[in-house]
Amino acid sequence: MPRGQKSKLQAREKRHQARCKSHDTGGAQATAAAAAAKESPPEESPPEESPPSPSLSEGVTESLPVAESCSTSQEPQETPSTTTTSEVISCTRSDEDSNVQDETKESNAEASPCSEKSCNDPLASNIKVLEQFLLFKYKTKQPILKADMLKVVSWRYKDHFPEIFKKACEHIELVFAVDVQEIDSTRQLYDLVSKLKLPNKGRVRAGRGLPKGGLLMNILGMIFMKDNCATEEDVWRYLSMMRIYAGRKHFVYGEPKKLITKDFVRLKYLEYRQVPDSDPACYEFLWGPRAHAETSKMEVLKFLAKINETEPSAFPSQYEEALRDEETRAQAQTVGVAKRGATAKACALCKAMRSVYLSAPIDV
Repeated sequence: MPRGQKSKLQAREKRHQARCKSHDTGGAQATAAAAAAKESPPEESPPEESPPSPSLSEGVTESLPVAESCSTSQEPQETPSTTTTSEVISCTRSDEDSNVQDETKESNAEASPCSEKSCNDPLASNIKVLEQFLLFKYKTKQPILKADMLKVVSWRYKDHFPEIFKKACEHIELVFAVDVQEIDSTRQLYDLVSKLKLPNKGRVRAGRGLPKGGLLMNILGMIFMKDNCATEEDVWRYLSMMRIYAGRKHFVYGEPKKLITKDFVRLKYLEYRQVPDSDPACYEFLWGPRAHAETSKMEVLKFLAKINETEPSAFPSQYEEALRDEETRAQAQTVGVAKRGATAKACALCKAMRSVYLSAPIDV
């Protein structure tokens, strides 16, 4: 055999042996790693606290997921010029009573993955991102411009913006009991307006924060469903369905018991009293005078019906009572208008008589 050919064969043989040795070593390492993983017990992860939820239909943590992080679409991700999605999530998930560091830790701890529906539906993802953006602007007290809203919606879905905006507003209404209203048509400027005249534009306490009206509307609805008087035990059992518990800080409502039994009572939206002859002492909730003045049984029933995706008439007894309440209110309003009209006429007559008296000549 020629010397050159023999050298080539030897070199090829060495390369083949080296590859086989490398393969055997890798296979042995993989087998050892698998065996070690099988023998070693899995690490136990600490139990995660369920994120709180202020809505019967869907919790805030479910309604404000990290929409962009799990999108399966192939479209390029856009970065809004004014606010990033991470900032939106951080600010909407924090509690206004916490300092900045606590807010960041809490919002990160309670972040939850988006639902399968929103992950697989880019349109749903855009709705979620727009919700986050609107709540961020509300929380930080920044103006909400349509031009800025268009920047956070994917360019592929600009033509769907009216639908995206409508659904985002509907969901914010159900969770927080606020309406997204245009307050300046020239600048296309919007604001979140509370259904109830709660202080600080629905925040209750001074400073930044998210609206508290959704919790109050749910409690008013629960009281109405319980024949206009609900025990404290019933109220907390109802709120536990929304993962709101007495003594456990909520990232939107702070300490719920203080908000409900102190703030809402002080503002006269709720009446909180001891049940007569109860031993040990038990307490119950009723509508307060401001609740009667600023909303109605029909409005609260409509709110609950929207949450449950049905009509107010689906609750027959409450619907009949709400209709009677509407009729009573209309009659009272008519009487009030008549009384004001009569008072105005009397005042006008008095002024006329005084004018005639003053202008009459005086005989000496």
